[in-house]
Amino acid sequence: MIKTTVVGSYPVPTWLRLLSSREGLRDAMLAVIKTQELAGIDVVADGELYRWDVNHAETNGMIDYFVRPLGGVSTTPSAAQLRAWRARADMGFRAKPAGWVSGPLDAGSLDLAADFALYRGLTDRPKKFTVTSPYMLAKTLADEHYGELAAIVAAIGDILGEQVAEIDADVLQVDEANVTGHADDGAIAADGINRVLSQARGEKAVHLCFGNYGGQTIQAGTYAKLVDFLNALDCDHLVLEVARRPHDELAVLADVDKRIGLGIGVIDIKDNEVETPDCVARRIERAASVVGAERIRYVHPDCGFWMLARSVADAKMRSLVAGRDLYAGH
Repeated sequence: MIKTTVVGSYPVPTWLRLLSSREGLRDAMLAVIKTQELAGIDVVADGELYRWDVNHAETNGMIDYFVRPLGGVSTTPSAAQLRAWRARADMGFRAKPAGWVSGPLDAGSLDLAADFALYRGLTDRPKKFTVTSPYMLAKTLADEHYGELAAIVAAIGDILGEQVAEIDADVLQVDEANVTGHADDGAIAADGINRVLSQARGEKAVHLCFGNYGGQTIQAGTYAKLVDFLNALDCDHLVLEVARRPHDELAVLADVDKRIGLGIGVIDIKDNEVETPDCVARRIERAASVVGAERIRYVHPDCGFWMLARSVADAKMRSLVAGRDLYAGH
């Protein structure tokens, strides 16, 4: 049967925004997980709440959380460094990089195993743990050491691989939302992701979307340009943005290597309107008619829920499960 899951993030509960503490974080994770359980989600996530930082609220910690602890990264720029960064045309949505790479990278104080440990015992449901793609992280850094993108992507990939080797999540998911607009870098991005996945202990997943920055689509690419990248991934399944994409792109996904299962986005997270179960079932049926029902391993939202109100996110999860069940004939 097609399983339901979430992509990862969840709206930060009010009490955690007002007072961030270890106890509050654990309580928030419990609330997020219980909400998913009550909705009937098959593979749950921790809401990525451990990344919450009031100073980086607009990116849900997707970048800065992973970059700031690394050895070899400086986060205190000079005026000249800032001017050089702002002259780059591809990073207009960031006033400054997540950091400057001033020497060889190492894990520094990054400790993803401790983050997973906080979440691991809070549910008996199958769990996923998410990390940001080495390529996406590298693209937000100003490199003053390695001299080429491929080298810094590989270095970050090796660091994250060492980190996830200690995590026994049922699903290890790498999130990538930058290569969708830079398909020419597909081989570099795939190499970095595969370095992480090679160390994963459970099912290996890659989430690909076209950006969700303040509810906006950031990358103007197409799946047609990404097939080679997708087929180069050493993963068990993909977690793809589909609900908000043009319908004719489904046909492109039929060209993905048959060894890779497909996760199909059937919930639009850039829209506050809650899909009906019938709408979700029809989206699954349409995807199955194009790529084959046997290819679809998961259905899920297009991306994380962090930009939505909790009431909307919760209702969308209930519709996701109900729509899956309707499609399955329950």
